[in-house]
Amino acid sequence: MGIWRRLLLFGGVSLRAGGGASAPLGGSRAMVCRRQLSGAESETLKQRRTQIMSRGLPKQKPIEGVKQVIVVASGKGGVGKSTTAVNLALALAANDSSKAIGLLDVDVYGPSIPKMMNLKGNPELSQSNLMRPLLNYGIACMSMGFLVEENEPVVWRGLMVMSAIEKLLRQVDWGQLDYLVVDMPPGTGDVQLSVSQNIPITGAVIVSTPQDVALMDAHKGAEMFRKVHVPVLGLVQNMSVFQCPKCKHKTHIFGADGARKLAQTLGLEVLGQSLLEDCCGSGKKIAITFRMIPQVSWKFAWY
Repeated sequence: MGIWRRLLLFGGVSLRAGGGASAPLGGSRAMVCRRQLSGAESETLKQRRTQIMSRGLPKQKPIEGVKQVIVVASGKGGVGKSTTAVNLALALAANDSSKAIGLLDVDVYGPSIPKMMNLKGNPELSQSNLMRPLLNYGIACMSMGFLVEENEPVVWRGLMVMSAIEKLLRQVDWGQLDYLVVDMPPGTGDVQLSVSQNIPITGAVIVSTPQDVALMDAHKGAEMFRKVHVPVLGLVQNMSVFQCPKCKHKTHIFGADGARKLAQTLGLEVLGQSLLEDCCGSGKKIAITFRMIPQVSWKFAWY
């Protein structure tokens, strides 16, 4: 048994603090540390606290060249959030060919945009040392998946993740974009807060399946965006119903109208639904109407 473990287990260490009493770790007395603050020190602490509180949230700074940012989020993973983000970007481009569309994947731990957009390779650097997005289907794409090997896990702590997010937001040469669709990671953690507080966002789309657990997390995701003053544009219900391509029978595998009920609770609208139809690999596209930004409507092609 090592010396440090013996000392911790058998109370051979005593701790001292200025002006405080000490006792062995194994003893019955707890360490007591008392220090009286003088009036001047107390006033200094109050002033310091006031300064910190007055700083507030970080100031939002637009991404250079980007007019509108739409984030696609979910409370939990595995509900088709990345698929929705990809199809949303493609639908925006198909709706108006004059619009320039970008797709940013900020899911550092599980980037899936490279696979879905059929892209491989590393981004080139511009003369100003900014990363140039990779291009396919007319969509400019940037993802952490372009910066690491395909099967290499990103084993990073929070500070490194936040540094990577900052680079993806600020060190990409997007050129001039009308819309930037951001594929967010699941949950309501550091990445979601950082993106929401550092760049102006036109609105958020919440993706969920009709399952109760997914809807519960989607509710939390919507409330998170409201707390940070990001408009929630509506909900997308993925995998809403399975329709057999042979007999056309419909089966609600994950429940029926869950997203619609949640939308009513939140005072939102259901922007679109997808069907689990292609069980025989026919590759058939399902076109549904998808409304989101005011004065903009288009056909949402789900692949």
